[in-house]
Amino acid sequence: MSLRLGDIAPNFKATTSQGEIDFYEFLGDNWGVLFSHPADYTPVCTTELGKTALLKDEFAKRGVKVLAVSVDPVDKHLGWIKDINETQNCDVTFPIIADEDRTVANLYGMIHPNASETFTVRSLFVIGPDKKVKLTITYPASTGRNFYEVLRVIDSLQLTAKYSVATPADWKDGEDVIVVPAIPTSEIPGRFPKGFTEIKPYLRTTPQPNK
Repeated sequence: MSLRLGDIAPNFKATTSQGEIDFYEFLGDNWGVLFSHPADYTPVCTTELGKTALLKDEFAKRGVKVLAVSVDPVDKHLGWIKDINETQNCDVTFPIIADEDRTVANLYGMIHPNASETFTVRSLFVIGPDKKVKLTITYPASTGRNFYEVLRVIDSLQLTAKYSVATPADWKDGEDVIVVPAIPTSEIPGRFPKGFTEIKPYLRTTPQPNK
């Protein structure tokens, strides 16, 4: 199965390092990040889960719940978490799914047979409160993800969900944004009272509206 942007994220029940969960119940009305790892006790995965744990407060202040998945069993997860905490100077408090039968991996298309027939690649999904897929990122097993980029994209997704704006290349929270083309230039002052700059008729920028 290949999930596309706007698709409903499939619900599932799973065993995790913190017990049994129902994915939708776990998310509640929050945003969610679901991300997969090829295997426990592997070096890149250890750094990724450590970085996620260290960014716990950043995810929390954005109302984002994090859930990891690999095809290894719970007892292996629990031992690995101790290593992660020790080597990355962190405290892993989010659940890690034990997807031994690959139910979640198959629901979310996390196994790419031409890369590996048995292990998940580094897939990451951002899921909105409406349970729709807002972002997908896929990395090969050899390359660790940039979790500051994940946070940056979540900032953009949450902003653009509330306002008729888009974010330009390399945008960071607090910087100017782009007024979407559907809004006529004549309507911009009434909708964006902080002012705007017309660079081209199709390219109008305005200060971030919620700052």
